[in-house]
Amino acid sequence: MSHITTYQAALDYLYSFVDPTRRPAATPDAAADNIRRMHALLAIAGLPQAGLRCVVVAGTKGKGSSAALLEAMVRAAGLRVGLFTSPHLSSYRERIQVDRVPISRTTLIAQIAALQPLLEAFDATCYGRPTTFDLGLLVALQHFAAARVDLAILEVGMGGRFDAVNVITPVVSAISSISYDHRAILGASLAEIAWNKAGIIKPHVPAVTVPQSAEAQPVLVAEAQTCGAPLWLAHPEGLLRDQGELMAYPVPLQPALRGSFQIENARLALGVALLLRQSGFALPDAALASGLARVSWPARFELLPGAPPILIDGAHNGDSCTKLIAAIRDAIAHERLILVLGTSRDKEIDAMAAALAPAVAGVVVTRSHHPRAMDLDRIAAAVTPHLHGPLVMAPDVATALATAQGMARANDLVLVTGSLFVAAAAREALGLAEAE
Repeated sequence: MSHITTYQAALDYLYSFVDPTRRPAATPDAAADNIRRMHALLAIAGLPQAGLRCVVVAGTKGKGSSAALLEAMVRAAGLRVGLFTSPHLSSYRERIQVDRVPISRTTLIAQIAALQPLLEAFDATCYGRPTTFDLGLLVALQHFAAARVDLAILEVGMGGRFDAVNVITPVVSAISSISYDHRAILGASLAEIAWNKAGIIKPHVPAVTVPQSAEAQPVLVAEAQTCGAPLWLAHPEGLLRDQGELMAYPVPLQPALRGSFQIENARLALGVALLLRQSGFALPDAALASGLARVSWPARFELLPGAPPILIDGAHNGDSCTKLIAAIRDAIAHERLILVLGTSRDKEIDAMAAALAPAVAGVVVTRSHHPRAMDLDRIAAAVTPHLHGPLVMAPDVATALATAQGMARANDLVLVTGSLFVAAAAREALGLAEAE
């Protein structure tokens, strides 16, 4: 066992727990091994979550933005806030932040080095080998405990019920918009996907969600009733409880994050903040308004001025792409839309293409450097039936971006979307971030 002394060695060790051959669990009991394994890891690490007050955020789309909006409001109140999200854009350290400052390289090295002997001795025969996500959550909880945060906001990695984050009993649970994604793991129907998300609802712990589809909403209601958990709906008119009680939003819903779909995420985050107030957190109205107005969350409807301007967004399923096109029409004046599109192999490219391609005048299909990036031919095949303009293939995002800029006129808009990995590569190509 080589001792970890450098940042690259720490990253290499983290990523050594990625298993590309891992398949979805065959049964719910097998899936529950994720939770059992995380409990075992926390035990050998000294239960770093003990004493932490947390919010857990699940959902298909908007959970990261909602977490960022909530973090900004709580931090504006003068409280110390930990934020755990995934995936990252350009640096792994983005996943673990305190007061929006990423964990330092030195701290990450020290924590991974300290965990290494514990992990080498961990018995993987019981619940399976730990994952990279497990280790990241473990490091985050240790970091937040050491920083003595007042609140830790934890974004679920996938699903909810069997996600490692679900070892936590939060102060409030939050579920953002539910739509189709990861069907091979979470289920083929919206009801099945909602059942997985609903698993973060804990007995007698208040939960907040946004208006969901007719298939998903009853599943959340049933789970809350089973758990005896108050379920609140972040309705446009206020926070509405299942028993009819209405709590008005105390500040205008004017988030700094662009896009009409961010209003729904802001309602969810504000709803969580109001329930945190009821749990004793001092969150003045002025802090809530200030946090909403100042929040920053890159690659989410991120508009970069220019001729043509460039819009970068991490939309990666049919529903989010539909909302993205609607938000562009509402918010950004432009003549034509030129699309740079790349995604991951597990995404539903046909639904994405059906939402995006009819709205654009040309497409450049591309791929990120991520090993799960979808082949260009597959993307092109999905886009072509809906497209009324040229289609070009580019081997990487930097080339795709340059090609799209060449296709566009000054009053057009270049849209880069399909995955956060593609969005990150675009930001790096434009000099907004440096790849790790």
